[in-house]
Order: sequence, then structure tokens, then C-alpha cells
Amino acid sequence: MIMSLPGLLLAITVHELAHGYAADALGDPTPRASGRLSLNPLVHLDFVGTLMLLFFRFGWAKPVPINPVYFRDRRRGMLLTAIAGPGANILAATVAIYLLFQFTGLQRAVPGEMLVWMMQYNIFLALFNMIPIPPLDGSHVAAALIPHNSPLRGTMHVLEQYGWMILMLLLISGMFGRILLPLASALQQLLMLVVSFFVI
Repeated sequence: MIMSLPGLLLAITVHELAHGYAADALGDPTPRASGRLSLNPLVHLDFVGTLMLLFFRFGWAKPVPINPVYFRDRRRGMLLTAIAGPGANILAATVAIYLLFQFTGLQRAVPGEMLVWMMQYNIFLALFNMIPIPPLDGSHVAAALIPHNSPLRGTMHVLEQYGWMILMLLLISGMFGRILLPLASALQQLLMLVVSFFVI
């Protein structure tokens, strides 16, 4: 747990900070006014979500408040803000892999173990949040991409009402593990392959 905690806190902080900075850059002052443009992980932690991440590697942080009224193009603003968090996690995982490849001696030391946890938590947090079930980021991406006249809009509305219930049922049933673990392994292998081309 001690070895994994820095990676967990970094993954959560990077994820929420990226949401906040994306919204801020697109003209929304809400994250800054809420004190969420901070490197302090404590302002981003959700108690239950953090415990889920710590023990099951599937979890969430405290959502950054976003007000799409400030976006010049609401759909584009919500899309970019939503993908910023998972995108930042993928970038952080890539950095961890690069450091493990670049300094191979670290892999058997304490810093190396911490980097492995950093890589894993960032990958899992990115994949989990891209599930298109509210309130996860994937639901905001789906909402931004689905045409206004699509019947899928009705489905998304229903999911908004029962999203947390669906997520908890999937977690308890173990479905997330069966779906996300193979995806996480595949993404890790892909990132390792990409990074290997840049390691001198």
C-alpha cells in the first residue's frame, strides 16, 4: 500500500488537474474559483472512489466543477474537457514506462516499484473513466459526439438517472474486472511498444 500510494495520488491529481486546466483554457473560470487548479491531491480526493482505486484499481476522484455556459462551443468544450483527464493519465503512464525503460536498474528498486504502480493506476483510471456511463468522463464524450436528434439521447438520459447504481452493480459483479483488465494489459503493452522506439 505504501509503494502504491504515490502512484495513486499522482494519477488522481493529474486526472482532475487536466480537467480543470482544460476548462480554464476554454474560458470556464469555475475550476479556478473552486480551488481545483491545485497540485494538492487532498482537494481532488473522493473518499469512496479513492478506496475503490486503492483496493480494486477501479475508482474515481471528486469531479471538478465545470460550467459549460462559459464555453464558446459547448459540445466541443465538454468533449475536450472530458478527454483531458484520461488523456493526462495516459501521458503519465507513458512517462512512467519511459523512466522504467530508460533506467533499467530502477525496476528492482523501490523507485521502480512506485513507477510500476504509477503506470498501472494511470492506465486503470483512464480506462475506467472512459466508460460511457454517467458520471464518468466517457458519458460526457458520448454526449458531445451523439447528434441531438439521435435516439441514443434518450438512453443517455436514462443512464444519467441510474448511472451510479449501474456502476456499483458492475463493480460488485466483477464485470469491470473481466472487461477492463484485458484492456489495461493490452494498453500497457501498446504503450511499452511505443516507448521502446524512443528509448536510447
